[in-house]
Amino acid sequence: MSKFLLLFGCLAWLSFLPTAQAEYAYFGFEPQIVTNYIASKKKLGYVRVSVELMVKDSGDLEVVEHNAPLLRDAIIDIIGQQTEAQIKSIKGRNDIRKLCELKVKHLLKQETGKELIKKLLFTQWLDD
Repeated sequence: MSKFLLLFGCLAWLSFLPTAQAEYAYFGFEPQIVTNYIASKKKLGYVRVSVELMVKDSGDLEVVEHNAPLLRDAIIDIIGQQTEAQIKSIKGRNDIRKLCELKVKHLLKQETGKELIKKLLFTQWLDD
């Protein structure tokens, strides 16, 4: 019986501790991003990408949505400057994702004064 009371007391005490729950939310660009890139033999290739932003606080989704055209343009600009080798390789795609993430974070920091984005994710990537 005393073990039960001790366990119950510990659980009751733990319930009063503050919890640091993250309230992440996701913002997806709709429609998907479709853009050209530099392909070999003087032709253009294209890529279709689904992009999700992991937002640190769900309360900031409206701010991210308001700035979506600016962010979309920056992502399109970065992808459009890539070579075919970068677009078609796994490492290249990851490098592109990192460039896009840094640019999006920078732009939102400029616009809002806050760091709103935790991570940028490519959830779908189709290229020709």
